[in-house]
Amino acid sequence: MDTLWTDFINSDWHDFRESGKHEDRLVLTSWQQRFVEDWKLTASVPASTSELQSLHSLRKLLHDYAIALANGSSADQINWDQLNKIMAQVPVIRQWNNSDGSRQLAYVPLTGDWNSVMADIVSDFVHTVLDQDIHRIRICDNPDCRWVFYDDTRSRTKRYCEDKTCGNLMKVRRFRAKKGSQKPK
Repeated sequence: MDTLWTDFINSDWHDFRESGKHEDRLVLTSWQQRFVEDWKLTASVPASTSELQSLHSLRKLLHDYAIALANGSSADQINWDQLNKIMAQVPVIRQWNNSDGSRQLAYVPLTGDWNSVMADIVSDFVHTVLDQDIHRIRICDNPDCRWVFYDDTRSRTKRYCEDKTCGNLMKVRRFRAKKGSQKPK
């Protein structure tokens, strides 16, 4: 299950194939454009330098919380005041929404800027922590990947962000390590 907050955190991309390549996609105009379009958010692209600084700070904060939760910390370790301050920067209108046939209460921001985007990201993270099982927040077991994801499998045993990429790669690595450690007869 891809969520708004995990997509945001994972903008800090690491090559899962052990190359050591790293890319901060948050600074890329193309990533910003895709992000706001995919999640139906409103903000001017590209983000300004000060907006990027705020986005980087938020990404680090949420990433640290995700790591702590994935390692078994409780939600009590989260600085809720800090998250509330981010969400309070953007006033919203509560609005009945029945556009796609599903009845829901929508929170429509009064501004369409990166502060609004950050408030939505934090709100999505808070909903995950409060409404979902926080023990399903995971960090990919591939040490080169570092991807954050929410394990929505029934068995709650998902170890990799993607089985076809990191899962297969780690399976091959284990096989080669095992084969290399066996002595020829």
